[in-house]
Amino acid sequence: MQAANPRRGYILGLSAYVIWGLFPLYFKLLESVPAAEIIVSRVLWSALFGSLLLLVWKHPGWWQELRDNPKRLAVLSGSGLLIAINWLTYVWAVNNDRMLEASLGYYINPLVNVLLGMLLLGERLRRLQWIAVGLAAIGVAEQVWQAGSLPWVSLVLALTFGFYGLIRKQAPVKALPGLVVETWILVPIAIGWLLMHPEANSAHADFWATSQAWLLVAAGPATLIPLVCFNAATRHLPYTTIGFMQYVAPTLVLILAVWVFGEHLSESTLITFMFIWAGLVVYSIDAWLSLRKKA
Repeated sequence: MQAANPRRGYILGLSAYVIWGLFPLYFKLLESVPAAEIIVSRVLWSALFGSLLLLVWKHPGWWQELRDNPKRLAVLSGSGLLIAINWLTYVWAVNNDRMLEASLGYYINPLVNVLLGMLLLGERLRRLQWIAVGLAAIGVAEQVWQAGSLPWVSLVLALTFGFYGLIRKQAPVKALPGLVVETWILVPIAIGWLLMHPEANSAHADFWATSQAWLLVAAGPATLIPLVCFNAATRHLPYTTIGFMQYVAPTLVLILAVWVFGEHLSESTLITFMFIWAGLVVYSIDAWLSLRKKA
């Protein structure tokens, strides 16, 4: 196993979350394409580009390891299904003017990560980390209470990505080979969907001469790059740290929702935003102090 490198983990994790936070700009360009078809394209093009990347970026012995350990294939099947559900829910939310709900989901996700890290991985929080968790929990709870109903979009996003990250952290498979296997496992489902929907844009030859077609092709590398960064980051950082870095993405989504796409920011959402940022400041101070002690 590769030795943990916290500095590399922070760089990889932040890169992933910034890219994810800017994703709505990309998906809004595909607003006329059904969410399911966008996900099908993400699967197919991610499988293709991932395979090409594996030819360039060598990972000796990865296939033999999977072949000799069929349980790992079963694990990757589960993580692939989780990420597909997450993708579909997120794209649907962005293209149906529910970006604030998507943002809330990824604010809840770090709390899910912290809970999973404590309950299933035996991770423990320091005093300042507990304060940060408390501030974030207050903000999220206030938003859920003000919503007046179960925010299913938010919960689906938080739970699917929380368990996806946990599975990938535990699975002894490198980031890129694991992601390629996940997408190839989903390829038969994607092809089956296209066969059952002959009216889909992707099923028509003339569609591939349009600019939207190239945007769908771009779904491959746009999907691969942040996921590879995220999966690699989980190898270098505690899962609770990964959880708090998650706040970068929904903050960017929140900013885009309000300032670029004109979604209404209520007073309760603003209060949530302030509590979460206060938690981030406390957690960042703790991380800085911890790195100073190790230096």
